[in-house]
Amino acid sequence: MVSFNGCPVFRCIIVTGKAITIFINLKIYHMEKMNFSIDIIAPKEKVWDVLWNDESYRKWTSPFAEGCYAKTDNWKEGSKVLFLGPDGGGGMVSKVASNKKNEFMSFEHLGVVKDGIEDTESDSAKGWAGAKENYRLIDENGKTRLVVDMDSTDEFKDYFLKTWPVALEKVKELSENN
Repeated sequence: MVSFNGCPVFRCIIVTGKAITIFINLKIYHMEKMNFSIDIIAPKEKVWDVLWNDESYRKWTSPFAEGCYAKTDNWKEGSKVLFLGPDGGGGMVSKVASNKKNEFMSFEHLGVVKDGIEDTESDSAKGWAGAKENYRLIDENGKTRLVVDMDSTDEFKDYFLKTWPVALEKVKELSENN
């Protein structure tokens, strides 16, 4: 998952053939915390809706993998989330670690989905276990600052440095123009 807690971001990119091959063969020893933020001229409630509404979620996560989506029990705290690619056969298995409406969402990655099968037991799946992806909304004088921090490996660092800013611009556009 890029996002690692990513899709939103990370979950979507592993769907691509090359990324899934890298992901499955990767033995992870070190996670690095990555941070991204953007100021949005919209209330927190609007930004929250853009982040977690299915239709807009698919739009803002498209820079990671066109057509990715999330299967969730309405983002309930403690519930399982599957971050899946367009065909539903690959992605990440995660749980909603925390959901404080309009303020904070945290995902903990538990494993991977490969060929439509959830895997939390293999070494490659366990390598991602415990990785976090957090979304924080902060009200700043009528604007909303969206702050995303996530665990990543060196292998995906450059990818996220390029892709997260594009995804956050999409969140901004959807929040300010709809």
